[in-house]
Amino acid sequence: MLGAVFIYAAYTKLRQSWLLFALSIDSYQLLPEWAVYALARMLPWLELALGILLITGIWLRSLSIAAAAILALFFTVMVVSYVRGAGIDCGCFGVGEPLSLRTLARDGVLLAVALALVALSWGLRLRTPGSRPEVRSPKSSSSGSAERRADGGGV
Repeated sequence: MLGAVFIYAAYTKLRQSWLLFALSIDSYQLLPEWAVYALARMLPWLELALGILLITGIWLRSLSIAAAAILALFFTVMVVSYVRGAGIDCGCFGVGEPLSLRTLARDGVLLAVALALVALSWGLRLRTPGSRPEVRSPKSSSSGSAERRADGGGV
C-alpha cells in the first residue's frame, strides 16, 4: 500500500510541469530558491523509485526507514505550516489540495503505516494487550555433544 501511495504521489507531480510543484514547495517558505527548484525536480523521481522498490520488497529494511523519515519530515513541515496559519497548497499529490486537518490526518496515517512497516521489516512483534511473547526453543545441542564424543572429549 505504501509503495503505491509513493508511486501515485510521483505520478501526480510528474504529469504537470515541475514549476507548479516548485510553487507548492516555495509556499512553505523554508528553502532558498535554488533548493526549491532542485527539490521540485528531484522529489517526484525519488518518490517513484521508493514506491517501486517498496512494492518489490528489495532492501525493505532500509527503504522502510527512508519512507518513514521522508513522511516524518513532510508531516512535521505540514503541521508547523498549519499551526502558523499558512493557507497554502499541500503539494502532496500535485497542485490543488489545500493544507487542512484532512491532509494532516491522511499524512499522519501514512506515517503510522510507514513506522509499522519499519517495525515489521525489522522483525519486531507488535504486541497487543494480553498477548504472550513468542517462545523460541533453543537450538539442539545434540550435534555439539556428538562432535565432542567423536573427538574423544566429553561424556
